[in-house]
Amino acid sequence: MKNHSSGKGESGKNVSVSRVIQAQRSEIFSVLANPFLHAEIDGSGTVRGKIRGPDQLCLGDTFQIKMKTWNIPYRITNTVVEYEKDTLIAWSHFGKHRWRYQLSDGPEGTIVTETFDWAEAIWPKMIELFGYPSSHVPRMKETLEHLERFMLKP
Repeated sequence: MKNHSSGKGESGKNVSVSRVIQAQRSEIFSVLANPFLHAEIDGSGTVRGKIRGPDQLCLGDTFQIKMKTWNIPYRITNTVVEYEKDTLIAWSHFGKHRWRYQLSDGPEGTIVTETFDWAEAIWPKMIELFGYPSSHVPRMKETLEHLERFMLKP
């Protein structure tokens, strides 16, 4: 539909983008909580698939994803660190920064907010030096566009 908002959070250590998607919150959450679908909705081009983990994530679950960044392939293990069914899911890996998705009902559909949060990261200065906060914003917008296309498939 459209980007609802974009900006920094209160701590100054997170960036978020939002989009209104015309689909039920529970259906969108089911896609976000399924790591086997992450490569299909990823807008960064870094998630390559080859997932190991459960079909539907819950708090404390771990899942492993094949990734590729700067042309370097690797696997990363993530742990679900925030979870409220149909409303909130977030995961982090050994670096402690988080990818968070929040869903809420809006007048025109479900408002989906994706946040990159490095407030608890073990190397916050490195994240900032590499320019990740600002470079993640367009990729996050692209992810939400991919999510919308996925949800609107016939």
